[in-house]
Amino acid sequence: MPDNVVLAVSVGEAARRLGVSVRTIATLVARKELGSRKIGRRRVIPTRALEEFLKRDHSTEPSNIRNQ
Repeated sequence: MPDNVVLAVSVGEAARRLGVSVRTIATLVARKELGSRKIGRRRVIPTRALEEFLKRDHSTEPSNIRNQ
């Protein structure tokens, strides 16, 4: 594997790449919807986990809407 291949990114970089907030990434990690690894005190997101997350189907409907 070439040295310039990025295997994992910070939570902030993952948020930037997906166009969401850091809090959203933290929520996805807490819900185990997005894979992550802890390295010392730092949490990183494998780039493969980002790719897999984007390939999955995600509901766009808010869960708190009541039927009228």
